[in-house]
Amino acid sequence: MTEKNCQIRSMTNADLEQVLAWRNEPDIRRYMLTQHEISLTEHRQWYERNSQDPTRRLLIVEEDGMALGFVHFSGVAPGGIADWGFYAAPGAAKGSGHKLGVTVLNFAFGTLGLHKVCGQALDFNEASIRFHRKLGFQQEGVLRQQHKGADGYHDLICFGLLREEWNSRTEVNNG
Repeated sequence: MTEKNCQIRSMTNADLEQVLAWRNEPDIRRYMLTQHEISLTEHRQWYERNSQDPTRRLLIVEEDGMALGFVHFSGVAPGGIADWGFYAAPGAAKGSGHKLGVTVLNFAFGTLGLHKVCGQALDFNEASIRFHRKLGFQQEGVLRQQHKGADGYHDLICFGLLREEWNSRTEVNNG
């Protein structure tokens, strides 16, 4: 499973305003654990902290020079277990999220040498739950009423994908 026209690059200062605009889109923000509108100052502070942390990766995925979205890994270490978070650029073409996922998971298990990637989705984020399952993630648990939102408490669905599971999926799809 490869996406030939997709590239990954590290997020830079030049990306701050675009990534902030994506993150503050109501249709993205409502599915985040932190749902308030983020200021540019808060965003810059987040970027400065995270871009200096060797266990984190802040990534932009592009196709033919056009940004498809943003991906963040935390807990990165060879043979390690990392958490990911992501969002497609608002208005990105249908299928962009899948391209982003495939590209980044190839990077995670190949270049970064991760053993496992973990993800989470709020129980009402049906698109993210389907997305994880479509990419081969297994549901590993439910943290009951783990997140308090404006409308009450919500479960957090936990997912995991092992390198060997990803590699067997990509071999089947490329073979």
